[in-house]
Amino acid sequence: MRSMRRGIKEMDLILSAFADATLENMTAQELDEYEVLLHENDQDLYAWLLGRAAPPEEIRPMLDRIKSTLPGN
Repeated sequence: MRSMRRGIKEMDLILSAFADATLENMTAQELDEYEVLLHENDQDLYAWLLGRAAPPEEIRPMLDRIKSTLPGN
């Protein structure tokens, strides 16, 4: 649910699609990493996913995983 009601529509779409496709098969550690990411600001997440800013190292692997599921990647 927290992946769908973020604040900006773009992140709602990106994170809800990612969650639908991957949450079921994530390990407990991956779920913890995703939880950390969900605490970040939508505008920051969007800039990081678009490559407009460098993300914090601790969430970079999960962001890369999300990016890999986007169309065109």
